[in-house]
Amino acid sequence: MRPRRGLDPGSVWAQRLRQLEQRLRTKEERIVVLETENAALHLKLAEYQGLAGRSTKEVLQLYAAHGQQQKLQRSSAVTQLYGEIKRLKQDLKSLRSCALELSKDFQRQSKTSLYKVLKAVQGIQLQNEAMRMFQMKAFDLQQCLQEVTERYEKEKEKRKALHNSLVELRGNIRVHCRIRPLLPFDSAAGHPTSQERQRNPSEEVAYAVDDETVLVKCNRPGHAAINKTFQFERVYSPSESQETVFVDVAPLLTSLLDGYNVCIMAYGQTGSGKTYTMLGPQLEENFAFSTEDESELGIIPRATQEVFRLISEKPPGSYWVEVSVVQVYNNDIFDLLAKDNCGKVFGVKRDVVTTREGRSDVPLLTHETVENASEFLHLVKRGLQLRARHPTLVHAHSSRSHLVVTLTITTITSGDNFGTSWEDEQIHQRLNKEVSCSFPQKTRDNKPTASSRPSSPTQLEATEKLKQVRTRLQLVDLAGSECVGMSGVSGAALRETSFINRSLSALADVLAATAEQRPHVPYRNSKLTHLLQDSVGGDAKLLVMLCISPDQKYLTESMQSLGFGTRARQVQKGQVKKKSFPVQSKAK
Repeated sequence: MRPRRGLDPGSVWAQRLRQLEQRLRTKEERIVVLETENAALHLKLAEYQGLAGRSTKEVLQLYAAHGQQQKLQRSSAVTQLYGEIKRLKQDLKSLRSCALELSKDFQRQSKTSLYKVLKAVQGIQLQNEAMRMFQMKAFDLQQCLQEVTERYEKEKEKRKALHNSLVELRGNIRVHCRIRPLLPFDSAAGHPTSQERQRNPSEEVAYAVDDETVLVKCNRPGHAAINKTFQFERVYSPSESQETVFVDVAPLLTSLLDGYNVCIMAYGQTGSGKTYTMLGPQLEENFAFSTEDESELGIIPRATQEVFRLISEKPPGSYWVEVSVVQVYNNDIFDLLAKDNCGKVFGVKRDVVTTREGRSDVPLLTHETVENASEFLHLVKRGLQLRARHPTLVHAHSSRSHLVVTLTITTITSGDNFGTSWEDEQIHQRLNKEVSCSFPQKTRDNKPTASSRPSSPTQLEATEKLKQVRTRLQLVDLAGSECVGMSGVSGAALRETSFINRSLSALADVLAATAEQRPHVPYRNSKLTHLLQDSVGGDAKLLVMLCISPDQKYLTESMQSLGFGTRARQVQKGQVKKKSFPVQSKAK
């Protein structure tokens, strides 16, 4: 290193020397410290080596001592094992003896159990054989029961067929009875003056024992309790539907197209279900037929549908149907299809007369021609809107008049084949074509037009070979008999009740006179009986549908209705005859 300019070289080197000496002293001090530490470490190493030598001897001594201890332990363990083996041998010996004893006991018990099992198996085999015998006997009895049931059903059908034949030959009136279910208004106090009825407002006393018998429990205050039974051609329990009721009515409609007059009449107390049975709940309340629930339709809409269904199976053009709707109100007959000059329907009073042939007829009565069930139901609905109604304590929609709906079916047929056979359908169709202009073509006034006359000798000859058959289906919804005290009517409604009860009494008198075969039958005592003279006393097939309530508070009225039905069954009118009249031709 060269000394800087301006500095003394001697001082620089002296300073440099001092620095080196300082560093040397530092190194020497460090060397002394390290040597001291090295000596200390050598001392510790010697100490540790001594300790290591001494530990090795101790370890060897400890190992020798442990080996002796292990030998002692092994010898004691062996001794213990020998003892345990000895005890185990003794236990094994005792176990063998116990096993032998158990084996002997098991053999004895197994023999006993096997004997019991064999005995039980033998018993089960005997029971199985007995069970098979019982099963065979049960199968035989079941077959016998099935055969007896089938024979019973056949005999029942034969008996019913024979009974119907007897009714057909004797001309008796068919009487069916329908028991309505208990309704909410039955639980109300129907008689404000009777505390006893208020305490027991709803008690069922009328029951359907079977499909031909009604049982009535007569339990009146101050009288001994007795049970009375009534027999009818058919009895319907409260659970049976509208369809079930109509199934027994449908065969009469076939007779209608075979040339017989038919009348179906509902009789009973107010609120007993007559209008529901004949029309259904729709017309009973709001004069509207509903197709949403066809199961609730009554006899009138169902019968109409069935009639047009039967007509559809016949040769086309050989039938036409006319409808009339009347009500008997306060012993007057009102035409419910009559129209004024403006075409508005209003009830017109008509009269009933007896023709020279002894038949009842209503002159100027409106007859509307219909082609299907829908048109018919429309006319019935229109007529029902004019029917007299008045609410009472017994029924909120009580009918105050007798409703008579009549379907007149006119048939054109050849020869005497009507009602017996339609096999030669092609001949009928040919005749229908030849005399098509001879069929009654009606105007709005229901009068034959000039075009209905035969226009050629061939058509005239064909017309002379044809026969015209006119049959009637009368569907009657009678007003209900009622007790004035229970119904709570007054004023005009009381007068209506008086006429209703008098007309129903006149109907009962007609049936009694007919049943007793009196020389004079009082048909003219009431406009109702006069109007229904051909059905009640004539040669029509008559079905009376009795409607009764099962409630205790209507017991008197129910007994009266059942008595009316019993008297109606006793009526013998003679064998019903077919209707057959020659076609009236204006060309002759």
